[in-house]
Amino acid sequence: MLHLFQGRLSLSKSRAKARKMKLESQNENTIKFNAAPQKRRKHVNLIPKSLGQEKLILQLQDEGNHIVVAVGPAGTGKTYVAMQAAIKDFQEGVVNKIVLTRPAVGVEDEQHGFLPGDINKKMEPWTRPLLDVLKEHYHPREIVSMIDDGVIEISPLAYMRGRTFKNSWIVADEMQNATPAQVKMLCTRIGSYSKIAITGDVEQADKKGDNNGLLDLCLKLNANPKQGIAISEMTRKDIQRHPIIDTVLNLYQD
Repeated sequence: MLHLFQGRLSLSKSRAKARKMKLESQNENTIKFNAAPQKRRKHVNLIPKSLGQEKLILQLQDEGNHIVVAVGPAGTGKTYVAMQAAIKDFQEGVVNKIVLTRPAVGVEDEQHGFLPGDINKKMEPWTRPLLDVLKEHYHPREIVSMIDDGVIEISPLAYMRGRTFKNSWIVADEMQNATPAQVKMLCTRIGSYSKIAITGDVEQADKKGDNNGLLDLCLKLNANPKQGIAISEMTRKDIQRHPIIDTVLNLYQD
């Protein structure tokens, strides 16, 4: 009887050992998400690819410049360089917030219809080029978390009146579609330890008429330069996106 019991116990132990070995084998082929290495944040190196970009980077890094205006044709890297400078200062603790804004104007009055969701979702079609640069340095989940925490803010121009941004980097893109009054309002939102980068192409305004706020600002600065406000006027020689862009611009030149 004892011999039979010992035999059954030995069989039970053998089966348990076999199950354990099978589970261990399965676990070897299972992705352990908690143990997976975290994505390393890409460090920002502001390396110019043209003389125009070099001038812009120097202006953005100059502590004496509180507002920097970058104008020029498509593909010159105006928005990209401004966003990189903002991310660099954010990562290094120079500022604790990045504010993204663009005029909510469709190309040639293109209608997008009603956009559902909160203000971030509504502004996504216009801020996507800015968020694309952020995605080079942060995982999309990190960006969502930072937006929820308010360290990255998507703010339509219409919602900026009466506000003051402190310890912040404000990147205002496609500002040729803003009115002179909107550009003035934006520039007066700057608070202590903050910087504003205003970018756009005065030749690609989607608003009709002479209501081009970026052009108005450039004309004012060229006629009456002001300390603390810098302007970079980039040319087709600074185009980096693709060489064919210069050909396209020539094709559509009046």
